[in-house]
Amino acid sequence: MRKWSISVSLLNDQGKEIPATIFDKVTYHLHPTFENPVRVFKQPPFKIEEQGWGEFDMKIALTIAEKGGERKISHDLNFLKEKYIVDHVISVPTNKPGLLALLAESGPVPSSEGATTPGLSSGAEKRKTNLVGDVKAKKAKTSSGAVKGGVDLEKLADGLTKLSEDDLLGVVQMVTDNRSPEMNIKNDVDEGEFTMDLYSLPDSLLKSLWEYVKKHADV
Repeated sequence: MRKWSISVSLLNDQGKEIPATIFDKVTYHLHPTFENPVRVFKQPPFKIEEQGWGEFDMKIALTIAEKGGERKISHDLNFLKEKYIVDHVISVPTNKPGLLALLAESGPVPSSEGATTPGLSSGAEKRKTNLVGDVKAKKAKTSSGAVKGGVDLEKLADGLTKLSEDDLLGVVQMVTDNRSPEMNIKNDVDEGEFTMDLYSLPDSLLKSLWEYVKKHADV
């Protein structure tokens, strides 16, 4: 039997972890074999602790404060390493004063007069969500927990935040052109938001995105 835990935090503009106060709650959707598989936490660090034998793909819903909507991400719960960190880039609306103040705790944000963040329409800001998985096991194995299809997803996520507005539009076009039912992406035209779960993208698309990012950003 293995004990494991997951918590959620944000990375500020200096790359340091800070409390994820922009979320009202975090909902973990565990494997159906767990008792009460849907777990809700309403206070940072939104830490869940459990135990079991199996590894599984967990869906996590992040509910943004000030009625800012919900972002869904996938987390690969595995026991390959004692502790591993996975970054997810999400977009957050900035047309809500209360949420704008919370965002400011993690770094500069657009002004309420309509300034935009590169790559996003007016009224949207990017933030990197940090998932920390902590697994207690008898033996620790080494593995690159954030690599899929030969692509380091942490580096890819970081590179995406460095792209210009025009280059990000190219990313959106690439993902849209290769869209499949298995991919967890959302294009909210009204809010000017495009979100995607890198873990849900096929290996071939991840490789193409990484080549594109390397060409257009300093990574």
